[in-house]
Amino acid sequence: MTTNGGPTPEDLPAPATDEIPEVQRSYRSELKRKDKDVIDEDWAGGVPAQYGVAPRIRIGKTKWFNLLWLIPIGFALLVAAIAVARGLRELPAVQDFMHTYPGTSELPSWAPVGFPAWVGWQHFFNAFLLIFIIRSGWQIISDHPRLYWNRNSSPGDDWFRIQKPVPLDNPLYTAKQDSITLPRGVGLPGRRHSIGLARWWHLGVDTLWLLNGVIFYILIFATGQWVRLVPLHWDVIPNSISVAIQYLSMNWPLETGWTNYNSLQLIAYFITVFIAAPLALITGLGMSPALSTKFYLVSRYFNIQVARSLHFLVMVWFVFFIVIHVTLVFATGALQNLNHMYASRNDDSWVGFWIFAASLVVMIVGWVAATPVTYRYPRVIQRVGYALIGPAQRLFEHIDSHPSRYTEKDISPYFWHNGHYPDSPEYEAMRAGNFADYRLRINGLVENPVELDLLQLRAMPRHEQITQHFCIQGWSGVAKWGGVSMQTILDLVKPLPGAGWIVFYSFGNGPDGGIYYDAHPIEQMSYETTMLAFDMNDEALSFGHGAPLRLRNEVQLGFKMVKWIKGIEFVHHFSEVGGGEGGYNNDHEFFGYSQSI
Repeated sequence: MTTNGGPTPEDLPAPATDEIPEVQRSYRSELKRKDKDVIDEDWAGGVPAQYGVAPRIRIGKTKWFNLLWLIPIGFALLVAAIAVARGLRELPAVQDFMHTYPGTSELPSWAPVGFPAWVGWQHFFNAFLLIFIIRSGWQIISDHPRLYWNRNSSPGDDWFRIQKPVPLDNPLYTAKQDSITLPRGVGLPGRRHSIGLARWWHLGVDTLWLLNGVIFYILIFATGQWVRLVPLHWDVIPNSISVAIQYLSMNWPLETGWTNYNSLQLIAYFITVFIAAPLALITGLGMSPALSTKFYLVSRYFNIQVARSLHFLVMVWFVFFIVIHVTLVFATGALQNLNHMYASRNDDSWVGFWIFAASLVVMIVGWVAATPVTYRYPRVIQRVGYALIGPAQRLFEHIDSHPSRYTEKDISPYFWHNGHYPDSPEYEAMRAGNFADYRLRINGLVENPVELDLLQLRAMPRHEQITQHFCIQGWSGVAKWGGVSMQTILDLVKPLPGAGWIVFYSFGNGPDGGIYYDAHPIEQMSYETTMLAFDMNDEALSFGHGAPLRLRNEVQLGFKMVKWIKGIEFVHHFSEVGGGEGGYNNDHEFFGYSQSI
């Protein structure tokens, strides 16, 4: 005490330290924000261009056929078919057949005549939207340039590829390394591994295309136009054969599209409107992790790879239809045909041509501008895309499912690696010591922040599941995961009422630097198939697949299942973490935080 009774410095307690206990430290300081929201040469860590090979399909088990050979083969077959058709037309029996079946089936007396203006507008919107859907679809395929019929996606199981064979001498070869670059102006947006933006284009424009399609269906059935698109008589088959002979013989059938399509047109339009278009929607939904996990009995047979392959074949049909359709429009009377579709009139004036020319300018401008606009304003593309498809994705996110629907017989013999492998001294030291020094830090908005080693994690109630993995790039695989249910973790740390999202931090860095992370809604942490896995297929998790710990959340795509986890933080909202978009790929490569489709 001092002479006046006050305390001396020695009597005072030590000053409070600003040191935060280790268990409460956040890993946010190790995150890196994106410097600028543009796509330039440094985007995605400066991923270099890599070109694949000409499209190939597998013949038998080991032989591959280069589809470019179809060009000379197809030309030779077309010449031969023309010669055969011209010869057939000289035969009396064929002439009698063509007289009996001139090419059209009879329509009901009440069938509408001509094309109302809304058909022309629908036609233009459909064509305009398909530009972006098809181009972005090509970009998505280029990110995993292989197609399969089984969910295992194993090397050698692909039936179609536009990439070299998988280098089996590199056990850590990743799916991202396998991606290829498409020529500028073909893919959308065009850069290698720009699948995040390609998906916003594809899924976002899909919603507009589907809306346009719904309006079209309503109008054709309300106005009776459907009767001109649906075969009503079995004689459509012999009539279509007659039309094919007429086309191939170069003595083309009389065009009567204003009143009645010929049978070959009718079949083509019916397939396009009532088969291909609905199949595009069904196969698109078939690639959704949330829906496939929930509706196991359907996805067991109609799996993601079947859906992906059929989706691709639907695209091939649309491209084939467009090429043939446009060719015949101009070859069989351009002015009259353009007047039908663009001017709602049946004459040979130039009105329809000039309206078509104006629409073509719009489509060309859209085609040319799409890539540079995406490069300059990628965040806008992300925002608009999510505004369009986001409601459906949020709806699917609430779909919970049950584990153990697959058996050990379903486990894939090959499971692709992916991600940027961790190489920090801290991680390498732990890996060398078999992760004896590993500690999982769980903190944030919780009552009980903790650090857990692997022994403590393995001592918790064990959770196992055999589930299918869905990568955003398109590959899939089934694996058995062993670990701890996230519900067990929630029960341990006791989240506070304000906790709405959980952030998972990785030892691995992203391509732009800074550690990888991703955020998930706390609601999904209670799902039966959400877990922290330390085992894969009854063995300790390997380095390539995320050792010592990785996340499994089966209603989401694979990039959200953080590997090499070192920390978990409970937060109010993901906007307060990193770049505020909900994850590393969202911040840097414009993915979406909600990816249940």
